[in-house]
Amino acid sequence: MTSVGADRMTSPAVAPQANARIPTSGQRPFVWIDGAFYAKGDAKISVFDHGLLYGDGCFEGIRVYQGKIFKCDTHLNRIYRNAEALHMMRQTDGFPYTQSEMRSILEQCVEANGLTDGYIRLVFTRGVGDLGLHPFRCRKPTVIVIADTIRLYPEEMYRQGMKVIVAKRPRTPAKCLSPQLKSLNYLNNILAKIEAIDADVLESIMLTYSDDPNKKIVGECTGDNLFMVKNGALCTSPLDVPMLDGVTRAFVMQTLAPKIGVAVHERPLTLDEVLHADEIFLTGTAAEIIAVTQIEDTQISEGEGPITAKLRAAFREIVTGPSVPTD
Repeated sequence: MTSVGADRMTSPAVAPQANARIPTSGQRPFVWIDGAFYAKGDAKISVFDHGLLYGDGCFEGIRVYQGKIFKCDTHLNRIYRNAEALHMMRQTDGFPYTQSEMRSILEQCVEANGLTDGYIRLVFTRGVGDLGLHPFRCRKPTVIVIADTIRLYPEEMYRQGMKVIVAKRPRTPAKCLSPQLKSLNYLNNILAKIEAIDADVLESIMLTYSDDPNKKIVGECTGDNLFMVKNGALCTSPLDVPMLDGVTRAFVMQTLAPKIGVAVHERPLTLDEVLHADEIFLTGTAAEIIAVTQIEDTQISEGEGPITAKLRAAFREIVTGPSVPTD
């Protein structure tokens, strides 16, 4: 993929090549906002920022292993693609940083916060404007980098597997808002997540929207992609179901599955066949790879299945090895 915006030269107020000053006091994480670091309690944006007023922006969650930013270029390709889709480069002052400059900023944030294993939240908002919807009255986007630690699920859940439900709320149709545009408006996901919380579980499967109540196609979950194992092979729905083009999803398909000698098939998965899978697992930047052992009242497996375990072991071998992929 061509790096969107990689050759777009701009003149940011603070040159990203020069390290921004790190606060000498205050609580970590030190948050980078528009060229400067702030202690956690001092990290603020304007109430007139359209990211707050309208959810107008996009974001990435990125993992750090051994001080290296996992699949950094892939994440940056995606967020710059989405910034282009939101027409952020059309704002009066353009977009303030190229992709190569943004990578340098991310590396500074990892170093400033002393992260070895951690998580980066990279946020592009439309920026400061007025109370109207007009996006181009915001002169330039706001750029925020939070580099901290994260634990999405308890450690024992990776061995025992997790229970999930099927959300009553379907995925927003792609014609309305594509899930591949990882926008700051996450209400579709959040309301489905609340269904899970109310059912005393941590995740919901989201079905593709359809006018036919009998057509139940599984896309992804509120924050993770979904795979099933059947007869020794991996199966997952294609991206046009629709769903987010997950970075960990692609890593499983392109790197981990070939590494352990398992075939991968992409086809629309029905809820019925998912309920009859041999194994199910979820993938995501924060979740990594985690087994699903029960969907509502249907038991899928007793603990983490053998293929899921092999994939997770292969993943851990790579991210704890000498060559963490940053491409």
